[in-house]
Amino acid sequence: MTSKFVKIFFFIVLGFAIGVIGYHQCGDSFLKSRQNENTQTTSGNGVAGEITDSGYTEYPEVIQGESAAEQREEFNEEINIQRRNAITRAIKQVSPAVVSVNVMKVESYYQRRPGYNDPFDLFSDFFRLYRTQIPVKSVGSGFFVSHNGFVLTNEHVVQNAQEIIVVMNEGEEHKAKIVGLDHLTDIALLKIDKENCPYLRFGNSNEALIGEWAIALGNPFGLFIKSQPTVTVGVISALHRDFSPFSDRIYQDMIQTDAAINNGNSGGPLCNILGQVIGMNTFIYTGESGQRGNVGIGFAIPSNRINEVITDLKKHGKIERDVWIGFQVSDLTPYLARMVGYPKTRGVIVVKLDQKSPAQKAGLEVGDVILKINSKSVNNVNEAQSALLTADPKVGSTLDVTVWRKGNSLNLTIILEKQR
Repeated sequence: MTSKFVKIFFFIVLGFAIGVIGYHQCGDSFLKSRQNENTQTTSGNGVAGEITDSGYTEYPEVIQGESAAEQREEFNEEINIQRRNAITRAIKQVSPAVVSVNVMKVESYYQRRPGYNDPFDLFSDFFRLYRTQIPVKSVGSGFFVSHNGFVLTNEHVVQNAQEIIVVMNEGEEHKAKIVGLDHLTDIALLKIDKENCPYLRFGNSNEALIGEWAIALGNPFGLFIKSQPTVTVGVISALHRDFSPFSDRIYQDMIQTDAAINNGNSGGPLCNILGQVIGMNTFIYTGESGQRGNVGIGFAIPSNRINEVITDLKKHGKIERDVWIGFQVSDLTPYLARMVGYPKTRGVIVVKLDQKSPAQKAGLEVGDVILKINSKSVNNVNEAQSALLTADPKVGSTLDVTVWRKGNSLNLTIILEKQR
């Protein structure tokens, strides 16, 4: 009995030992399998990935025969290609031709002379004042428009300048001279003594599209010093914005953009994604009075208008705006309307006509009621003056005038001449 019990106990212990050994072997195999799965797995769409503490990261499908390093290199190259888009290519093309325009101006201030105060001197206020001239530095932007050093910028950037320094991308500095200025259109043409300059080509601003990409480059807040231009990107928000007259200037057909434009951007190019200049950044809206800085509403002079102006600036150094038209007008009153038989009381009437003037040669007569100037309706003298100003008058240009005369509507064309 005892011997039989010992045999049974021996087989029980042996079976238990065999079970323990088998359990550990199976456990090791299972853990190794799970580790392999954690290191590399595939998603439901068959794309390989990696499970880490931060989650599941998917990477491109394994190409048979290539190592993991080769796969990553190919994937990174694809990402780099995608980063180089039409915008970055245009910026790379345009940037070398953008310059900083550094200006030294002399501004005059009148101050009271200290120690002079004679209460019995009627002219004491006059003699107590003396003029002080202070040099003032300012910065703006510009860009080359030819290989031989012609630089375009805004007229207000270089107005009253004593010295102009053009700074290129690599910090190269050149003194610039003014070739021509046009205050009315706010366009200035400069020249530096350098050949083989990188320059920009103009696009057709009439083909610009609302919503297409717009790239503004320039020197906001003087950040361009011996460096590179600041680039901002937006879209064309609107076209054909008119601000005339505006600070004694004519801003017509302006391009509106939400690309950030700030102080110092004036004179810089506004480009499309082809790297063509479609405008010159000129001014911004800043919101409420007293606020400064970009609020997403900036305006650029259209390239087609720039082309018209710089052609004359290169040839003549200015736009000849001392023009002779040869007629004067007055607001139409009920009395004047009855005299000429005009059925309305709003408008302007010709009250004086110069002999042998452009207006007389075109057929205008005293008593004519002017209805339109260059297709713009005029109801009073102020509107007539505004229409004349916005016509961009210069010697040789024309004015299309619609007049009422004795019940008939007539269209006349006046060719402007130089003032005598």
